[in-house]
Amino acid sequence: MNSKRTPPPSGLVIVDKPADWTSHDVVAKMRGIAGTRKVGHAGTLDPMATGVLVVGVEKATRLLGHLALTEKVYEATIRLGVGTNTDDAEGEVTSTAPAGHVEDAAVVKGVAALTGPIMQVPPQVSAIKVNGERAYKLARAGEEVELQARPLTVYAFDVTAIRNDGQVVDVDATITCSSGTYIRALARDLGAALGVGGHLTYLRRTRVGPYTDGKTLDELQKECVIMPIEAAVAAAFPRRDVTEQEARLVAHGGRLPAIGLGAGPIGVFGPDGTLLSLVEERQGAAKPLAVFVG
Repeated sequence: MNSKRTPPPSGLVIVDKPADWTSHDVVAKMRGIAGTRKVGHAGTLDPMATGVLVVGVEKATRLLGHLALTEKVYEATIRLGVGTNTDDAEGEVTSTAPAGHVEDAAVVKGVAALTGPIMQVPPQVSAIKVNGERAYKLARAGEEVELQARPLTVYAFDVTAIRNDGQVVDVDATITCSSGTYIRALARDLGAALGVGGHLTYLRRTRVGPYTDGKTLDELQKECVIMPIEAAVAAAFPRRDVTEQEARLVAHGGRLPAIGLGAGPIGVFGPDGTLLSLVEERQGAAKPLAVFVG
């Protein structure tokens, strides 16, 4: 007798990414753990970094592009006095300068200048596309690429410790920022402002939007904890409950009248509590961004 395999539930898995793993490595591992090919991630972490990586399973993969708009929190260590070609400890050293003379007050002043709405040039070794090519590919081929500065917001840049050994200065900080912020570019720019160069030596992400407390891959191997898609959306977006008639319209990609919940995304839920779609309110209508039924 043939039995149809039941697909895994749709939802998010909050992973505590280990060091030296790429985000794609985590996705590949999670495919095996969750038992499905339909797995993706939001908000890439560099291999050196650890911490919260939001992974979508089954229909929740449709959420991931919209989750990338949320703010993030990092714990970081910046080393002043040494610059690298990647702006982090994985790159080759490109400059050194004695930093022992840099006073704590100068560090605090430099950090303040990198707080709030700023323009940031991404690192040369990054996934930004230049004429259709990834910047890191061009950089590794020896090409100098001119990346355009992008607007972003550093909501908080709190220095928690400064350690000066007379040659280099290590700055520990907790940083809250908008999506798209490169913490290693903040390290580079702080070092440049202080005239000694700088790079990132440690990075851990502790929050992505409302999501915290990731499980290690070993823990998930023993018990795959999936946050139901309804709970994941309710935690991240405004909620709109609709009638049975409206639910039928939404299920077929139809538009609803806007009700003033903001631009979006907004989670639309049916009378039985099922997530139907994400919508955005524009020009008086709630237009679908992603549909989760059918």
